Amino acid sequence: MQLMPLPKRVLHCGPLGLDLSKPHIMGILNVTPDSFSDGGSHNGKEQAVAHALQMIADGASIIDVGGESTRPGASMVAVQEEIQRVIPVVEQLAQHNVVISVDTSQPEVIKAAIEAGAHIWNDVRALTRPLALQTAAELNIPVIIMHMRGEPTTMNNLDQYNDVTLDVIAELQQRIDAAINAGIKAENILIDPGFGFAKNAEQNLKLLQQLHQLNGLGYPILSGLSRKRFIGHAVHAGTVQDRIIGSVVGHLLSIQQGACMVRAHDVKAMHDAIQMWQAMNQA
Repeated sequence: MQLMPLPKRVLHCGPLGLDLSKPHIMGILNVTPDSFSDGGSHNGKEQAVAHALQMIADGASIIDVGGESTRPGASMVAVQEEIQRVIPVVEQLAQHNVVISVDTSQPEVIKAAIEAGAHIWNDVRALTRPLALQTAAELNIPVIIMHMRGEPTTMNNLDQYNDVTLDVIAELQQRIDAAINAGIKAENILIDPGFGFAKNAEQNLKLLQQLHQLNGLGYPILSGLSRKRFIGHAVHAGTVQDRIIGSVVGHLLSIQQGACMVRAHDVKAMHDAIQMWQAMNQA
């Protein structure tokens, strides 16, 4: 594993800025009934906002609001239903001093979310939906381009790679090129290797071991491996709650290799780990 510095730049999120030279925690807020780890736990507006405020208190500088589950086998959600789940929560969170990202692939959803006060588009489908690239360019907002093959219903059958890290890099580069050609500014692009999406346990671990290679693309990296199945495989954990320590360790290994954001369920534990890492570096 190669240790890498974090990017020395600021990500502009509306009136807010994120200093990417230090790691940031993106707190996961699933307002869905069927997400793999916490589906149904926060799908009421009051519950969702309360959980988000707790994550902010625990150390999250970004809240990622998602209204559609992308777990393996998950079915699509109608656009209007996704909007009804997401927008009331975004409107409430916009009253607080926190960066808001929205986990969606639908241009209609992100348009409504930005109007409601969100700042970042986090798209697991890498802006492949019709009009997604054009919408991102028009909105002129930060976009997170994640690597995935197929759809949640098909991705588990698409994990054939010659070299998982090199193939992920090449396929991310294709989506970056498409984004730039569509008019999306380079300074608005972040990348996500897509842990758990169209990758088996061994491939996820290899990708984590070689994550530093993604720095060659030249864009800030988000690592999102929280409570994923391969964490359970590695630590022989039976339930998602047993994957917390493994998730924190995996994210810390990501940060050491240059990831400036980690997308986490367990914000307090992640924040404590980052503080320990920073204290060691400053000693």
